[in-house]
Order: sequence, then C-alpha cells, then structure tokens
Amino acid sequence: MQKTNRARFFLALVIFSLTGQIAWVVENMYFNVFIYKMFNASAAQISAMVSASAVAATVTTLLIGALSDKLGKRKLFICGGYILWGISILSFALIRVDVISALFPMAASASAIGVTLVIVMDCVMTFFGSTANDACFNAWLTDVTDSTDRGAAEGINAMMPLVAILAVFGGFMSFDLGKQESWTTIFCIIGGAVIVIGVLGLFLVHDPVLKLDGNRNYFANIVYGFRTAVMRQNPRLYLCLAAFALFNISIQIFMPYLILYYTVSLKMDNYVLIMAPAIILAAVFTAFWGRVYDRIGFTRALIPALTMLCCGYLVLFFCRTTLPVFLGSLLMMCGYLSGMAVFGAVIRDYTPENRSGMFQGLRIVSQVLVPGVIGPAIGAAILKNAETVLGDDGTLSFVPNENIFLAALLAAFVLAVFLIPVFRVIRKADTKSNEKAV
Repeated sequence: MQKTNRARFFLALVIFSLTGQIAWVVENMYFNVFIYKMFNASAAQISAMVSASAVAATVTTLLIGALSDKLGKRKLFICGGYILWGISILSFALIRVDVISALFPMAASASAIGVTLVIVMDCVMTFFGSTANDACFNAWLTDVTDSTDRGAAEGINAMMPLVAILAVFGGFMSFDLGKQESWTTIFCIIGGAVIVIGVLGLFLVHDPVLKLDGNRNYFANIVYGFRTAVMRQNPRLYLCLAAFALFNISIQIFMPYLILYYTVSLKMDNYVLIMAPAIILAAVFTAFWGRVYDRIGFTRALIPALTMLCCGYLVLFFCRTTLPVFLGSLLMMCGYLSGMAVFGAVIRDYTPENRSGMFQGLRIVSQVLVPGVIGPAIGAAILKNAETVLGDDGTLSFVPNENIFLAALLAAFVLAVFLIPVFRVIRKADTKSNEKAV
C-alpha cells in the first residue's frame, strides 16, 4: 500500500478531520438547538430531521464512494465537496423568520415553514458533506494507512468530534443562541472555514494509486457490499458493522438532545465551562487508545471502552449536580470516542484492499443510517410525554429528561450480548490466519 509523506499526511488528516467534524457538530448538535429555539421544533421534528439526514448521508456515500473507486479519484471529491459543503452551510444564514415571513406573507406559520426548510437544506448540506467526508475522505484514509498505523490514525480521527465540540462550544459560548443574529454569524464562520479547507486541500491531498477494475460496472460497485457472496467472504467485517450499528444506536438515543438536556433540564448555562475539561481529557484519551488498539487488538480494546460508556450513562441518569455530571460526561465521552476509534480501525482492517470506496456506504449504514433512524426515534418516544416549559414567545417546548440515558444504557447491553458471538468468530478467524501464516 502506497504511503504519502507522513508529515503531510498527518497534517491533512488533522485539518480535514477536524474541519469536517466541526461542520458535523453544527449539524448534529446545533441544528437541533437552532430549530428548537428559532422555530419551536418538537422532539418528533428533531427526530425526523436526523433521520432524513441519515438517509441522505447513506445514499450519497453509496453512490459517491463507488464512483470514486471507479474513477480512482479521491482528491477531486474531497476538495470540491468541502468547498460546496461550506457554501451550503452559508445558505442557512438566510433561513430566518423575517426572511420567511417576507417570502411567504400568507403563510399561517413561519415556524412550520422554517422547520421544513431546515430539514430540506440539511439533506442538501449532508449530500456535499457525505461526498467529501464520509465517502471520499474516509476511503482515502483507509487507502493510505495499513495495519501498522491504522489504530494511531483512527485515534486521531476519532478524537476530532470531541475537539470539534470543544472548538464550537468554546468559540460560540458567548453567543446568545436565542437570537437570529448569533446563528447567522455561526453559519458564516463555519461555512467560510470549510470552504478555505477545501481550497487548501488542493495543495495537501495526494491521490493514492489504486488498482482499478475497469471492467466492473459502476452500478455493480454500488451494490457490491450488499452481495451475499461478499458477505460470506468477509464475515468479520459484517459482524463488526452490525455491532457498530448497535453502538451508534445507543449514542443516537441521547446525542440529539444532549445540549438541550444540559441547558433546559439541568439549567447549566455555563455547561461549556463544565464540558471543556471533559472534552479535552476525553480527546487525549482517545488518541492514546487508538495506539492501544494497534497493540492489543479489537476485543481487548473495545471492552474497556464500552465499560466506560455504560458507567457514564449510569452517572448521568442518577446525578444532577455539577461535579457528578462532569464525571459522567467524561466517562461517556471517553467510552464513546474510544469505541469509535476501535470500531473505525477494525472496520478499516477488514475492508478489502482497493475497494474502500465501495464499503464506505456500508460503514455509513451502520454509523449513520440505522442509528440515525432508530436512535432518535427511541429518544423521541422516551420524551413523548416529557415535561414542557413555556417560552418567552408564549410557545411550549419539551424538556429532555434523564430517561434518554437509561434507554441508551439498555441499547449498550444489547450490544454487549451481541458481541459474545462476534468475538468468537473473530478469534476463530484470526487463529486460522495465524496457522496459515506459519
């Protein structure tokens, strides 16, 4: 497998991963707050937005990942995708109540139109983001790493969501998210940054040399990973993808409502100051844990990560005061991100060479589509009869409660049971591989 210049590679990894995750943080965590505060969205509407985005991400990754394999090009899709991704983020600055009211003066509810516009444009933004990041950046990362450094690279990649959360929370902590002007500024800053990184990538990213299968039909590439023959040839990969889906369902039960839980339920207006140390510590731990994976393997690296995640859920379910919430959040974040690093590395390890683009769609099915539909729906069902609060504008909004963490814990237990046969299959396959090597 071809290697790029290592310093250049790690620079590209850090800036593209971090910028992409900052954009995803704005979408996955701040869009929920945006439509909640600006358009009084319900839990069901937030769930619908997350689900629609998950479908858009999956379809995009399947189509573009296979196309990038067919053409043997990653750089074009990465850089062009980031530039268009940034432009689509900028467009959210125009989704405002005053603009909607001016364009649709006869509309009964500007808020209803606003929610619909946000959901539609979220899918458009997801198309460009998944093209650049989910499909092609992740395929490129698989192409230019191997089993000797994949855990280390994935540790850096997996810690970026937390670093991104810190950057976004810290950068915008002084903003009043109840005011439209704050959101306009946020969208302009994030959109502009993503565009700049896309342009910078033209000078940083080198396409790996891929062994192209010119005779393979593009549409055959799209469905390649769903063929039963391919599944039989790669049982470890598909079992890990199934386990990854269960892991992410657990995360998506509470994640869309996390900021709202801190601010509305716990009334922690200074939650950024509370969360920042937890985020920094969890990010450092995740980078370290990626290297641990390279030494001890999937099974022994995943069990501690899941244990920390479940302990974090328990603390967050039972506790309401600042210090325990900090400790629970730290455990939850360490478990979440280290688990992401372990799953990300093992999936790359088991992905067939020169077909990484085709398999990015499958990764998104397990990371985004299935969890993005099931997880928020479970969370919305849990919060269906939640307490409501009267806003300054006279409208009622739901109040997320601690039951989302209990539901996430139950999903993690289901994952733990499923992992028992998964570990056995992996151990058996690894034993056979070692015997053949000898």
